[in-house]
Amino acid sequence: MTEGTGPGGRPDHGEDEGRPVPPRPGEPSEAQAPHAPHADYGGAVYGSLQAASVVAGTAAFGSFPRAGLVLLLLTTGLVFWIAHVYARLISNLGAHPHPTWAQIMHVAGHEWPIAQAAVGPAIAVAISPLFGMDLAATAWFALAVAVTEQVGWATWAAHRAGASVRLVVASGAVNLVLGLIIVVLKAELH
Repeated sequence: MTEGTGPGGRPDHGEDEGRPVPPRPGEPSEAQAPHAPHADYGGAVYGSLQAASVVAGTAAFGSFPRAGLVLLLLTTGLVFWIAHVYARLISNLGAHPHPTWAQIMHVAGHEWPIAQAAVGPAIAVAISPLFGMDLAATAWFALAVAVTEQVGWATWAAHRAGASVRLVVASGAVNLVLGLIIVVLKAELH
């Protein structure tokens, strides 16, 4: 394969491991492409797993203020989002040595689900007093939201990709197992 070509010598139109990257100068943007990919549900799965880890890790080491956990969840989501945007841009410097603002914004938008995935668990923490939850129950509630998001995003991603029902179910099951590993670790550490 030569640079700029994909399998079979076909032109490489900015795909990297199934995830879009900024178009080369003169190429159509993702929005202009005939088969523009959908949102990065993989990032949402990853972000949900990351949020579950934050909740489990924080709750495992004792008492915590709810506002602090909300801030930690949202900040961690944003930091991981920025890190992924930066990594994606750096990994494409060979093809795009001088990314344009539009390309940077495209990558930032593509990676945004990583940050978004922290919102559900953060809301769960914020509203937990309305349900009379103590801190331990709050942590379990936020963890349940994160794992549910993770399984939901994985299942939806497989469905949107046109996977068979069997693969959709397998995707959900694998992500449920990953989430349950975090649940077990939290239970063991607490």
